[in-house]
This record gives sequence, C-alpha cells and structure tokens, in this order.
Amino acid sequence: MLLGQAESGKSTLQKQFQLYYASHTLEHERPSWRPIVFFNILKAIRMVLAEIDLEFPLPQGSTGMAPSISGSTSASSSSASRPDPSWFPELAQLRMKLLPLVASEDALASELSGGVSVGGGRSGVYVRAGWQTLVTPSRSWPMPSDMRSAASRPTPVTNIVAQTIAALQEEITTTWRHPGVRYLLAGNKLRLEEYAAHFLDDISRVAQPDYLPTAEDILHVRLQTLGVTEHTFDIDMAGSLYTWLLYDVGGARGQRHVWVPYFEDATAIIFLAPISAFDQYLEEDPRTNRIDDSLQLFTAICSNKLLQKAALVLMLNKTDILRKKIEAGIKVRKYISSYGDRPNSYEEVSEYFRAHFIQVHRRKDISHRPLYLHFTSMIDIKATQSIIINVNEAIMRSHLTSIGLA
Repeated sequence: MLLGQAESGKSTLQKQFQLYYASHTLEHERPSWRPIVFFNILKAIRMVLAEIDLEFPLPQGSTGMAPSISGSTSASSSSASRPDPSWFPELAQLRMKLLPLVASEDALASELSGGVSVGGGRSGVYVRAGWQTLVTPSRSWPMPSDMRSAASRPTPVTNIVAQTIAALQEEITTTWRHPGVRYLLAGNKLRLEEYAAHFLDDISRVAQPDYLPTAEDILHVRLQTLGVTEHTFDIDMAGSLYTWLLYDVGGARGQRHVWVPYFEDATAIIFLAPISAFDQYLEEDPRTNRIDDSLQLFTAICSNKLLQKAALVLMLNKTDILRKKIEAGIKVRKYISSYGDRPNSYEEVSEYFRAHFIQVHRRKDISHRPLYLHFTSMIDIKATQSIIINVNEAIMRSHLTSIGLA
C-alpha cells in the first residue's frame, strides 16, 4: 500500500511503478492525461491572476489598458526591490485576456471528476478508478458501474479549453515571464504548486493541436485520488514472475478511514512524507503543519497492530523542491520552531527530518521491523526506478522471511 498525506507523491510513485513495469499501459493512457494537464495549467494561471489582483490592484476607475505590453516589460527588472508602476496596467490587460480561460476551470474539474465533489475545505479534481473513461469515452477502461453513464457523454469542455489555450498561448507566456510575476515568485508572495513551471515554461508545446502528454508530463501533473485504487503489476524477480497489487489511496484526513480494511492483507507499506512541505499547512486544517501531520500519521502506521507484519518503507519525498526552497532562502525555523539555530542547508534540514522519522520508528514500531528509508524525488525517473528495484527486493526478502523461506 502507498500511504501518506494528500499530495505526498503517492500517485506519482504509482505512475513510476507503471512506467517501469508496465510502460505499455502508460503509453495507452496518454490521451486521457491531456485534459489533466490542461486543468493543471488553468489552476496555475488562476493562482497567478489571483495574486496579481492582490499585489497589483489598479486604481478605481482605471481601464487597465497599456499602450504596449511588450515594450515596457522588457525594460523592467524581475529583481526590482519594489513593484514598477508600469506593471499594473500591463498585468491588468493580460488578466482581462486570460479570464475566459480560467473561467473554464470549474467546468473542466467537474468533467474530470465525473461530478464528484469533496467537502472539508478541499478543492480541485478528485478521481476514482476508471476516471480515464470520463475523458476518453471511446476507450474501454475498467470502471465502477456508477460512472458508466457519465462516461458515455462527449468531452466538450476539454475541447474548448484546448482551443482557448492555443489561442492565448502568447498571453500565457507573456504573463508567466512578466517581471511582475517574476517579482512575486522571487519574493515568495506567489507560491505555485510544483508542477506549474514545467508546463508554463513549455506552453507552446502543450498548445499544439496534436499534443499528447509525455511520460515526464504525466509525472508532473497533480491529480487527487478519491478512495482506494488498485493497480496490478507482473514483476519478474530472479526468473520468477510475481503479481503485485499496488493500492494507491486518497490522503486527505477525511479519506483515511477507508485505508483500514486493506491493512490486514498488506504485505508492505510504502509511506511517503514530503519533507519539502515544512512551510505548508493542511488545506483541510490550516493550523496543522504538514510535517507534523506526516509524523503523526507515520506514528499511527508504526503502531498499528494490523500492519505489524508488513514490510515498512519510508520515502522522504520531494527533495528537489526542498533543495530549491532552501536555496531560495526560506528559513525552516520560521515554520518548525524546534529546528532552532541549525544551519539552513539542504544537508542539515534533510538530516533533521530523517532523524525525526527514525525516532518515531524506534519508539513506536510495535514489531521492531527494519525500516527501509530513501530520500526521493518522484519526478526523477532514473533515480526513482533504481529505488523501486531496491524497494522491491527488500519487500520480497521481508516477505520470504515472514513465511520462513529465507
């Protein structure tokens, strides 16, 4: 089972397993990921425009028209210590042009989710098993019966969004590269999700009529799982073929109760903790730091009697993002008071978090089983697949030992 809080990287790890052990199925799915990419782009643009509204408001009564967007932005500097007044009308004009695009976000989310909505303060696209049929209805994906009627309809919203992105790609690029947006990013006032730059930096490719997501695109998209989704992989180990059932679960607090029925039969737990999230809080509980939540959740997993025979793998994930945050000067002690006056370096911070998770395992693991720990970045295909091989071997050794064959 893949366990961890929401947006910890569980689904991305599942895609890495699929890419390594069943790449042909991921190739088959590429068309279904196209609208997911579009949704990720719309969400990023909406977040950019919202921050522009907040940081660069136009005086009341202003038309927001600028004589030349390209001319004055080229003279501005993204490293400016304060906003340039010329940015305000330029960004307002760009915002007006992009509003029709972001207005499609909710409709696209509904189309992708099959009408599913989730309470508890969380927003975005939530998908269940068989979601691909909702966006590629001509394909025969396995799916729950209650989704079949939704799958038979066409996908007009996706088509409209694709056409709008193509028509507005110049405005998207200009906004993304605008010194005002660079200023917001540099000052950490605009905090986009990790995927944003991957797509916004390459919008001309995504805007092509024949665009199909690459494996790297699929690894970068963010898609929130609802409930528990089963994935099957045939794995050849030392000449013997094993069928693995991999369970990916929704990690939001309101969904964690659905994990329990799967615990008793679990032979291995891969727990993902995003250590880059030290400066973030749960969307469903803004008072709880995400690192604290991961530690609490890992404590519960280590002490759960139903899981005491399962092999335990811990992935301290999103190290690439952690490194970027540290290099950008974001101070860990501002968000984690116990970090104190330790050096604010990647090595010190990652070791600090590693020590805390190891301490939880030593104190709370009721079966005193080995802990297989890895630092990971799920979008790094080569490194992650090397880790997958090591993890599979460790899980197999643990399983053979538990049944007396090793």
